[in-house]
Amino acid sequence: MTAIETAVPGVPAEGTRARVERAALDLFTLRGFEQVTTDEVADAAGISRRTFFRYFATKADAVWGDFAAHVARLEELLADADPAQPVLGSVCAAYVEVNDYVAAELPLLRERMRLILTEPALLAHSQLRYAEVDRVVARYVAARSAGRETDLVPRLVAATTRAAATTAFQAWLRDERSALGDHLRQAFAELTAGFPALLR
Repeated sequence: MTAIETAVPGVPAEGTRARVERAALDLFTLRGFEQVTTDEVADAAGISRRTFFRYFATKADAVWGDFAAHVARLEELLADADPAQPVLGSVCAAYVEVNDYVAAELPLLRERMRLILTEPALLAHSQLRYAEVDRVVARYVAARSAGRETDLVPRLVAATTRAAATTAFQAWLRDERSALGDHLRQAFAELTAGFPALLR
């Protein structure tokens, strides 16, 4: 066992991490991200400040959760994509699949994304996170097009698909009765078809 796994006696590491995330999201939603300290999050989660930093480098990281796993999953989906499928279609399909959450996870996801998309400090932090996604998508597009990930088209595909996904999340947050997958598919359908809604 690692030090993290034994940080809270009798509580699995995954359970502790989830409890810290839950406490952080609740406090940030209630009082605002900037108004809550790391110590307050730790207290609410029933852990020490030192234990908090074993799981998260900053309090912003507690909002994002295990984003590295999310990015790794997106990269895996792209690696497994059918090479006969168009590049843009593969990227869009991977985005939809990686954001396919079970119903029980949606309330927490709403809380998380509402903070990420509205809190000024988190909006700035999000650029670092989104850059990780962009690199994965650009690398895939470059490999499929025999180019470099720094070329215009791979970067353009990365930026536009991420923007489409972000816009879909915003639409989903505005309508609690809607399905995230529907918004994602609609956004990507518009993007891949050249915005047919504008031609009606």
